[in-house]
Amino acid sequence: MDPRISCWTPDAVAAIAATSVPALPVLGRDDVVAAVPGLDLWDMWPLQYADGRTATIDGGALWLVLSAPAGADPGARHDIARIRLLHHKHGAWHDCGNALPDGLNPGSREWAGSAVVDAAHRTVTLYYTASGRRGEARPTFEQRLFATTGRLDLAGVPRIVDWSDPIEQLSSDGDWYVIAAEAEGQPGHIKAFRDPAFFHDPATGQDYLLFTGSLGRSQQAFNGTIGIAEVKGGIAKATGGGWTLLPPLISADGVNNELERPHVIARNGLYYVFWSTQRRTFAPDGPSGPNGLYGMVAPALFGPYQPLNGTGLVAANPAAEPCQAYSWWVLDTLEVVSFVDHWGLQGRSFEDHPEMLRGQFGGTPAPRFTIALEGDITKILNA
Repeated sequence: MDPRISCWTPDAVAAIAATSVPALPVLGRDDVVAAVPGLDLWDMWPLQYADGRTATIDGGALWLVLSAPAGADPGARHDIARIRLLHHKHGAWHDCGNALPDGLNPGSREWAGSAVVDAAHRTVTLYYTASGRRGEARPTFEQRLFATTGRLDLAGVPRIVDWSDPIEQLSSDGDWYVIAAEAEGQPGHIKAFRDPAFFHDPATGQDYLLFTGSLGRSQQAFNGTIGIAEVKGGIAKATGGGWTLLPPLISADGVNNELERPHVIARNGLYYVFWSTQRRTFAPDGPSGPNGLYGMVAPALFGPYQPLNGTGLVAANPAAEPCQAYSWWVLDTLEVVSFVDHWGLQGRSFEDHPEMLRGQFGGTPAPRFTIALEGDITKILNA
């Protein structure tokens, strides 16, 4: 492995079994409240300022959330995903409709990313994953990273309007990163080039995009990695592209196939990279961990990184309900958001109870919790 790349190792993952797992409380029915009736909602991210703070918009916060009509099989939602705009104000969610107009996306679906607004609350830049190709006969798993800019309109229900034509920001090189263009695949096993997360380094003033990737220089079937690109000229200029691919920050080669939705928090002179993953995406011939929020920490953006808590595990679903939440995102306040996945299974399987695929799928924001950071140690607060 290239010495510039930090590794999440089998030894770190194996140590999870011998430690006290930082588990979240079991969710009950009162915790599963539909934010937008009739829609499934999952991966979510706030409209942020360039420095990572959540933007205050009209007395609340604007959130971008993957959405789909609530169908019989929630697993099919990824094939029709659209980015939805929600306004969170006074503890309640208010639906603002689809974020992007019909026909703008060059893909067949809109997958996760990040969004930045300028200090004047005028221009929004959305970085997101275009999955597939517009007009394709059936959904493929090609993934490309695009950006578009829009104008924030607060005259009535908050909206983002006048979106520019999306511009592809960077593409996989087929060297450090696998070209993610599979025609077919199984969830958790497809190759990745998605989830662009904007980061402005306060130490250097340089702008970066982190993303979920698959390591190209690998002989392993499970080759998840966290990729990074830097913008030419230091500061991102709206959607002009000009990003340069760099070697991955973190590799889970031979350990895990998907380090999803990576993002970075700079705190007390340290850099914390967080991601989400699931037990099913760990290599079957090695150690595994629970569905949870994971992370590593380094003294500089480019490492070297060490796993938080010695294992990488920051917060896990409880053993009694291992699939109850997913897709955790750490805010600058260290508050953590996620969505309710399959909750209340009580040890039952989908094979024996297929009705639970729909009946026990939350598809709504999960209760939040906060973490504390002290060097390479984390703690769950007020969960």
